[in-house]
Amino acid sequence: MNTRKSMLSGWGQYPQQLTERLTPHSKRGISEHLAHSSSLDDSPSLIARGLGRSYGDSALAEQVMQTEHLNHYMAFNADSGELECAAGVSFAELLAIFVPRGWFLPVTPGTKFVTVGGAIASDVHGKNHHVHGCFSQHVTQLTLALANGEVVTCSPDDKAQLFRATCGGMGLTGVILQARFKLIPIESAYIQQRSYKSANLAETLALFEEHDSATYSVAWIDCLSTGDKLGRSLLMLGEHATDGELQAHRDSKLNVPLNMPGLLLNRYSIQAFNTLYYHKHTQTHAQSSLHYEPFFYPLDGIRNWNRLYGKNGFTQYQFVLPKSAGLEGMTRILKAIAESKRGSFLAVLKAFGEANDHYLSFPTEGYTLALDFKIDATLFSFLEKLDRIVLDYGGRLYLTKDARMSEATFKQSYPQWQTFQEVRHQYGADRVFNSLQSQRLGL
Repeated sequence: MNTRKSMLSGWGQYPQQLTERLTPHSKRGISEHLAHSSSLDDSPSLIARGLGRSYGDSALAEQVMQTEHLNHYMAFNADSGELECAAGVSFAELLAIFVPRGWFLPVTPGTKFVTVGGAIASDVHGKNHHVHGCFSQHVTQLTLALANGEVVTCSPDDKAQLFRATCGGMGLTGVILQARFKLIPIESAYIQQRSYKSANLAETLALFEEHDSATYSVAWIDCLSTGDKLGRSLLMLGEHATDGELQAHRDSKLNVPLNMPGLLLNRYSIQAFNTLYYHKHTQTHAQSSLHYEPFFYPLDGIRNWNRLYGKNGFTQYQFVLPKSAGLEGMTRILKAIAESKRGSFLAVLKAFGEANDHYLSFPTEGYTLALDFKIDATLFSFLEKLDRIVLDYGGRLYLTKDARMSEATFKQSYPQWQTFQEVRHQYGADRVFNSLQSQRLGL
């Protein structure tokens, strides 16, 4: 197994940690290392790491187990779409191989540069959560390396507690080695999109409700608008097209080569962008056909776009509020953001369906808003104010985006954290698998 020390961070470039990176070339190498590590009285904290697209410190530890070489395929059923592959396979690789064959991911987050293992550990959701739930709900079996090196399989019916703890468990139950899940059939690589322009937040949420049968839905929201325009948005709905080529995406040539000056993204530049983007869409209702790449992965078109926020990095603040509190709670948060004059270059609103039974899964029925904030000296105290609003309405924050949530906030908003911890203890995971995030959250 190759090892080297280097500074690592999540996608937000905050925080940074000097880490020993372990690069195993086989499942056996992973098992042997875990067996040795678990036998030590004082072993270093360890966490698995895929492509490093979690935003904060959930994939940072004294040691990280890189899964990049676990990128092979075991089996594919061309009749049912069931695929079994190693955990290091990326969604980008899956799309490149299977879209031309007429298959697509059942659920995908806003970037294709995530691994299968990372998607399961984060229990990722997408624009179709209200219809198809999280990615892990399409997983029928997992293979996991436990803390003592033993390799086990689990599923919703076999070792179900371990399965429910691993899906959304942020890598804290073991190293995911491989998974079995089903792709969905498609006839085209294109999406039929309908877009609606809303005047304010109330109208935006009403549009979500009116079009809750759409397979995919997402809204860009102007988080700096105020008064009668508070929460004005552009809602995009999508369905897989029935005609068009089955052409996979192409790699982007655009690249941010280095960290940009911190002053580039400020209140005025964000406000100007928001105004131009909103008014660029002149029609209240429009239809178009576009490739899946810009519909699902608009930011993947710019490599290393995280460098736009400067060397101090940024954090993505994503929360969910129950549907009953959606309008009132979102209004309070948007007013607080507008009054702070911080703004967010990225502000994405989605509707969630029912929660699943995974212990630390983020989505619950309601509305979720994701916001990017450049890190400065006063940001975290401001976000603590938003935390209190989220808790007031029975909401919670997304662990995959988190870099600074308090232990108290986490334990109040994730009621099954103790059951999760009991499963970890049962399998000895709490002695080996720990990240900066898990230590910060009291796990």
